[in-house]
Amino acid sequence: MLVPKYLTETRFLNQQSLSHEIELGLLSESATISPKFLYDSLGSHLFTAITLLPEYYPTKKEKEILDRYQLEIAEELGTGKGLIDLGAGNCQKAESLFNALKLESYVAIDFSIDYLKEILPQLQNKYPHIEMYGIGMDFSKEFQLPQGIPKMNNNFFYPGSSIGNFTPVEAAHLLTQVHAQIHDQGLLIGVDLMKEDKVLSDAYDDPLKLTAAFNLNILRVINSQIGSNFDVSEFKHTIKINHSLQRVELYLEALTNTTVTWRDQKRTFKRGELIHTENSHKYTIDSIKSLLKSVGFKSFTFWTDPKNFFALLYAC
Repeated sequence: MLVPKYLTETRFLNQQSLSHEIELGLLSESATISPKFLYDSLGSHLFTAITLLPEYYPTKKEKEILDRYQLEIAEELGTGKGLIDLGAGNCQKAESLFNALKLESYVAIDFSIDYLKEILPQLQNKYPHIEMYGIGMDFSKEFQLPQGIPKMNNNFFYPGSSIGNFTPVEAAHLLTQVHAQIHDQGLLIGVDLMKEDKVLSDAYDDPLKLTAAFNLNILRVINSQIGSNFDVSEFKHTIKINHSLQRVELYLEALTNTTVTWRDQKRTFKRGELIHTENSHKYTIDSIKSLLKSVGFKSFTFWTDPKNFFALLYAC
């Protein structure tokens, strides 16, 4: 039986570069922490729990589309090829297509290699005939498949509306790099569509406060990464719906005046001051097509759920 192979792309995933990025964000006029730091092993498990909440629609709507149009999607992508899963998480979305696509290989890419090492052995046991790779990578800065990964005959899969974490300029930069490595296949991408405030508010600030725990966990990650002394109890999760930029913004708000120190640095946060941790941009079918066209994609097929909450597009 095949066993998963693991690789770590270190160019932007080493201690020094990550710590430097964190410090720059914390010391900027409006403090910010990259959302990639949400996804350590605990954060990844918390996010999996969030996807089970009734209020969190994106995962459910995307699954609905994948289940309903599985055969149509497989016809567009073709069978007997490879699938490269960007931001794979628990790999369940990709797995839902395994049988229909009759995959030869599967490459799971995620910020947390430790989480992939939990998930992939179980997946490999279920699909012993598929060659599997797990790659620990931060592709928010640069995306390049490492040596040892098959480069041809692969479709790319970017589910979960994760492209929404990037500004339009950042998204175009990433998608340009993806397009350059697709060669003769295409990209299946999930995007969240704009909708009413109540739906968005419930999804990103749920009554059980799982999203709050997920967001606050980033402070524990930062403490571990740079040796800071953030006290999680001194911050709270808060969101803003930015209509002009068509996105939901996630923040951590200081509950009191507090000073955080690390190494030879410090930052005082006044009560009410915000640390920005994530954007979730929303799209229309036309706007995501326009973005994909701008980086070189020419042909599009798309599927939506009955409420038009979410869309999957195959671009080539």
